[in-house]
Amino acid sequence: METGKNKKWGMNIFVWRIFILVMLAILVLVSFFISISQGAVNIPFREIMRMFSSGASVDQQIMMNIRLPRTILTALVGMNLAVSGAILQAVMRNPLADPHIIGISSGAGIAGIFIMIVLPQYSFLITPAAFIGAMAAAICIYILAWKNGIKPLRIILAGVAVASFIGAGISALLILYSDRVHGALMWMVGGFAARSWIHVQLILPYTIVGIIAALMFTRHLNVLQLGDEIAKGLGMNVEVIRILLTAIAALLAASAVAVAGLLGFVGLIIPHTARLIIGSDYRFLLPASILLGSIVVILSDTVARCAFAPLELPVGIFMAALGAPFFLFLLRRQL
Repeated sequence: METGKNKKWGMNIFVWRIFILVMLAILVLVSFFISISQGAVNIPFREIMRMFSSGASVDQQIMMNIRLPRTILTALVGMNLAVSGAILQAVMRNPLADPHIIGISSGAGIAGIFIMIVLPQYSFLITPAAFIGAMAAAICIYILAWKNGIKPLRIILAGVAVASFIGAGISALLILYSDRVHGALMWMVGGFAARSWIHVQLILPYTIVGIIAALMFTRHLNVLQLGDEIAKGLGMNVEVIRILLTAIAALLAASAVAVAGLLGFVGLIIPHTARLIIGSDYRFLLPASILLGSIVVILSDTVARCAFAPLELPVGIFMAALGAPFFLFLLRRQL
């Protein structure tokens, strides 16, 4: 009798989670159409429906060449940062872990800024350089936080120290090359102004590889949440898995930083929100984070460019205003 109730309860939870994922997928589509229709020029719904038809109206040109690539890019960046944050929270067993907060995004940022202002002729290397910088920052944080194991508080402290050190390096670069800093300053804030199909092509391969790899490790992520001792008892090589997952998180964060700049708090807010509505099982948490990350960044960018139209507010400022109070709330709960 009890077994039958447990099976029914488990089935109800499964159906509920699938329902949530379907609803989130629908919200992604709604957010997508809102983004491409709203702006300094509002595009009627009938023009959106003729998006792929022949024609060269002004609305279609705006939609196909400006808003559509930008909206796709915001969705991809949201996916990458959300999945990166969800992975780091499991790997480091720290609910406050986030690529931006613990310094991984800063590592990607200093590498990208170095290429941008010192070696601009090699701008095609920004993404791989950002990945190397992100991995280097992650390794430094891991080494500094390790003392008979990993503890959440040490992760935060090590991340703040590494991010501060890297921030000093970024400031030095901006001072030394003050004649080239305009683009770098906008990139540091985080935003999608003047982004095009080129940027979509740049991030898309990393998104596909990173997200597929992350989904393949959902079982390992679930086991890591139980603690290192239990994971080792179940036959998992914890350190190897942790390094592989950190590399995946760094790849996703670095690719997002390369095209959107230092966009913070997405990797913190999204996994927590997804966990509240769908639970901690990474088989469902990662897909929910992917969808919710797209929704939040798409809508945040839409609000940022429409609120003061025709002036455009960088979405990084909007996300920081949203994320900082959320971070403080989580910090008070954890300490």
